[in-house]
Amino acid sequence: MSLSSVRSRACLLALLGVLSAADRSPSAMADAATRFLAALTPEQKQQATFAFDAGEREHWGFVPTEIFPRHGLTIGSMTDAQRKLAHDLLKSGLSQKGYLTATSIMELENVLRVIEDAGGGDAAQGRRMERNPVKYFVSVFGTPSARGSWGWRVEGHHVSLNFTVVNGTLVAATPQFFGSNPAEVREGPKKGLRILADEEDSARALLMALDESQRAKAVLAQAAPGDIVTTNKVNITPLAPVGIAAAELKPAQRDMLIRVIDSYASAMAPDIAADRLAKLRQAGIEKIAFAWAGEAERGKKHYYRVQGPTFLIEYDNTQNDGNHIHSVWRDFNGDFGRDLLREHVKSVAH
Repeated sequence: MSLSSVRSRACLLALLGVLSAADRSPSAMADAATRFLAALTPEQKQQATFAFDAGEREHWGFVPTEIFPRHGLTIGSMTDAQRKLAHDLLKSGLSQKGYLTATSIMELENVLRVIEDAGGGDAAQGRRMERNPVKYFVSVFGTPSARGSWGWRVEGHHVSLNFTVVNGTLVAATPQFFGSNPAEVREGPKKGLRILADEEDSARALLMALDESQRAKAVLAQAAPGDIVTTNKVNITPLAPVGIAAAELKPAQRDMLIRVIDSYASAMAPDIAADRLAKLRQAGIEKIAFAWAGEAERGKKHYYRVQGPTFLIEYDNTQNDGNHIHSVWRDFNGDFGRDLLREHVKSVAH
């Protein structure tokens, strides 16, 4: 067999592997959600479930529940067996890295409580907030199935994971929000912990790899904004096209830009991440732009964004004197599965 034949066969096998994996997450999600709901009492199920077309599905946020009231069933109100099933649902949409990130952010509430009790961080706010690692809400929208359209969400302080399954096969997984307060634990048993280190370090590495003229294009302001610009808006449009485009980067720099993007996409289950990256490549890698604001030194206040024709990544680390991260991935047309649902309606109509 020739080398070209071997390569062709390898490519075909890889393609078949991707195709066979295409429905793994939707199927796993439906199974996990069904098992989770079956384990709930009638009263718990009433709290956890909503109609698929309910406005609640797009009611998302990332600040404490005392500021942003939430609905759903809290992990804290579940039995141990129910909690395991809720975590199985969470695992069905995330990679191992993504699951570890989400659960580590939840556990960080314990660290934040100790910091604020000692008068650190935003102690005044801490006295008003319940820092609780099981105060995270699980919600299911519609009826989980292998063929229908439905969705689910896990959300609380600094975690908002929104999944929409359309026709039992296609998955939308945005908005995707992770935050970390503190960004770096500086005291105590978990000293040195940086849950979102990859998201921060990969972007700073790209900034430092730019030459003077490239950096002049990439840096949009000397001071970073106080938060992500899009906050928790339900609908967003592309931000001003500022920054340096991938077309202006050298090959090694472009690879670094892809690493920044992958630090977010890789939190998703492998098939969801692969689909997400395929879409942005189809829209044009060269059209993706990187922008930075604030200081470059680690531990100082900074912000960056990565924006392409179809998506936006925002990262902000300015609160608590540059030790409090907010990060998000948004799809302009695809948040909450809007694009998939539109296409599904068209196909059914025809």
